[in-house]
Amino acid sequence: MRGSVAAPQVAALAAVLLLVPQTIRGQEDQGGSCLACHGALPDERLGTPARLFPTDIHAQRGFGCVACHGGDASADGFEAMEPARGFLGRPRGRMLLDVCGRCHSSAEVMRRYNPGLRVDQVTEYRSSVHGQRLLQAGDTLVATCSSCHHPHQIRPPSDPQSSVHPLNVPATCGACHADTARMGRYGIPTDQLRKYQQSIHWRMVSVEGDLSAPTCNDCHGNHGAAPPGVNWVGNVCGQCHATMADKFRGSRHSQTFAMLGVPGCAVCHGNHDIHDATIAMLGLDSGAVCANCHTAADAGGTVAAGMRRLIDSLETRFDSASHLLERAERAGMEVSRARFELEAAQNARIAARTAVHSFGLVAVRNEVVAGLALSDSGVAAGRLALRELNSRRIWLAVSVTIIVALIAGVVLHIRQLERHAKAGSNVPGSRGGS
Repeated sequence: MRGSVAAPQVAALAAVLLLVPQTIRGQEDQGGSCLACHGALPDERLGTPARLFPTDIHAQRGFGCVACHGGDASADGFEAMEPARGFLGRPRGRMLLDVCGRCHSSAEVMRRYNPGLRVDQVTEYRSSVHGQRLLQAGDTLVATCSSCHHPHQIRPPSDPQSSVHPLNVPATCGACHADTARMGRYGIPTDQLRKYQQSIHWRMVSVEGDLSAPTCNDCHGNHGAAPPGVNWVGNVCGQCHATMADKFRGSRHSQTFAMLGVPGCAVCHGNHDIHDATIAMLGLDSGAVCANCHTAADAGGTVAAGMRRLIDSLETRFDSASHLLERAERAGMEVSRARFELEAAQNARIAARTAVHSFGLVAVRNEVVAGLALSDSGVAAGRLALRELNSRRIWLAVSVTIIVALIAGVVLHIRQLERHAKAGSNVPGSRGGS
C-alpha cells in the first residue's frame, strides 16, 4: 500500500526516474512508468525484464506490462502497484494459467492479433502431466507457461532466438528434465537430453538443418505434454513413419508387444537415442536387435535370419549394378536410361526394408525379388556398355594401328623415292654431273 512506502524509498524512486534513458521513456505507450522505472534499476532481477521486453512479441503487438502484471501504468511511483488498481505482481502457478489464458483462450482476442494461433493451449495444459501435477497435487515445481516461454523475451517459434524454436526446444525441456535435483523427487531419469543429442533426429535438425525432424514436443506434445503410453508409441512414431507403422500394426509383434506391455517401436529402435536404422540391426549377428529376443533355434530367429539374407542379396546385386553403370558413365558411355531404371530398384530396396516391420518372410521376399530383377537389368546394361566400350577401344586400336602403318608406309615410300632421285643425279653424264 502507498502508506507503507517509506519516504526515503519514494525519494529514491523519484531520483531514479530522473535518470531514465530517453529510449525507455519512448516506450511509455507499452509500459508507461513500469518500463521507465524498472529499465533504470541497477538490480538485474528487476531491471533486466524491462530492458528485454521491447523485443518481446507482446510488446511489438502493443501490449504493455499491465496486460500480465496488472496495476496502472499511468499512475506514478508505487501507486501503480497498489492492489486496488489490480496489481498482480509476478503471476505464477495457477494464476499464470488465468493470466495467459485471458488472451490465449479467447478466440476474439486471437483473431485480432494472431488469427492462426490456437486457443486451446490452456485446455491442453490442464490435461497434461504438468497441468495435473499443478492443479491436482499443488506441485509448484512443474513446468508452466513461463517455464517454456521465457517471460519478457517471448518470440514466435519461427524465430531462431525463440525458446521454442526447433533448435532450442531440447535445451528448453532439458532445463528441467536434465536437472537431477529437480527430477530426483519424481523418479524420472535425466539422460533424455544427452541421449537425444546423440540421435539421428537431432543430427537432422542441428547438422542437416531439417527443422521438420522431431524434437521433444513432436513426440510428447507441447501444451498437452505426456509420456507416450505403451499402447500408442507406434501412433506417435507413425506421425512420420506412417508406412512402417501400418505394417507393424498388422504384424504378430504388435499383438505380442501389447500383451507383454512393451512399447512397440522403442523395443528395437530405442526412444530418445534413436540411431540410423541400418541393415546390421536385422538378423542374428552380433549387434542385431533381433538377437536380443531370438536365437537360431526358434521360428522368429529363422525368419530374422532369412530376411537378412534376402536383403543382403538385394544390396549386393544393387551395388554391383550401380558400380558397373557408374564405371560405364565415367568412361563416357550412354547409360542414362539404365540408371533411371535402376531408381526403381532403389525403391524396391526401401520397400524391402520397410516390409521388415511386418516381420514376415514372404512380404520381404516379394519386394526383394522385384528389386533383384531390376538390379539384374542394371547389371546386364552395365556389362553391355562396358563390352561395347572394350569393343570400341579394340577397333580404335586397330584403326590407329592401320593408320600408323599407312603413314609409315607413305613416309618410307617418299624416302625411297628421294634416295632414287639422289642416286640418279650422281651418275656420270647425267645432267648437272659434268
